[in-house]
Amino acid sequence: MEKSKIDMFFGMNAENFHPYDIGIIKEKLEKLDDDKFYMIQATQFQKPSMILLIAIFLGWERFWLDDIALGVVKIITIYGCGIWWLIDLFTAQNRAKNYNLKKLTQTLSYL
Repeated sequence: MEKSKIDMFFGMNAENFHPYDIGIIKEKLEKLDDDKFYMIQATQFQKPSMILLIAIFLGWERFWLDDIALGVVKIITIYGCGIWWLIDLFTAQNRAKNYNLKKLTQTLSYL
């Protein structure tokens, strides 16, 4: 894939990944054909800052990160008496970035 397309991808999506994952993602994108770029661009990633806001105000971020079973358990236990909610505040952005990497890896495996 062309360097300009890779740079455009990271210009739009760099905040969605851990800094240490960007090098690995660049290597994978460089190996792709240019015609696959639009399929990669169409992939929707979760914004870690939005996931954090959802975790703070609603506590439902696990549903957005496709962790439905734990989301249901979290709500049934009334957010683990508040402890689970507090822990999720500190881990929500990290989990969102891991989710985005997993989603990108799955998309690349289909191509």
